[in-house]
Amino acid sequence: MSVWYEKGIQFKCQGSGKCCSSRGEYGYVYMTLQDRRNMAKALDLNTTEFTKKYCTKTSGVYHLNENEDSPDCLFLKNNKCSVYTGRPTQCRTWPFWPDNMNAKVWSNEIVSYCPGINKGRLYSKKEIDENLKLEADAENELFIS
Repeated sequence: MSVWYEKGIQFKCQGSGKCCSSRGEYGYVYMTLQDRRNMAKALDLNTTEFTKKYCTKTSGVYHLNENEDSPDCLFLKNNKCSVYTGRPTQCRTWPFWPDNMNAKVWSNEIVSYCPGINKGRLYSKKEIDENLKLEADAENELFIS
């Protein structure tokens, strides 16, 4: 089946930090158990300590606590992720999220929001599909477990 991104998409993070800033309903960074383990390791904490200190459970799903002083992620420092090696699936797969990959959403919202679109290397359809699957699997894990 052919999709609008069949020939791939150029993307390279520009370090704007915009994707790490809450915008309306897109405020939560959801955390699977593996995401919490990875982030805890990056912070040299055990998973329980990390979860108690940095996460909240809403409607049965863990997410990072919101920054009280700013719409930015707690771990965004000088427009860079301070826990980059342990960042959650939701962050690792940006901008290739299922909700973003509708052609209209991509062209009307994502291209104007993210300065890394149409820059850098070309992600193949296969790579994009792999990111979409990672994100979809993480979402399924969140709402099934």
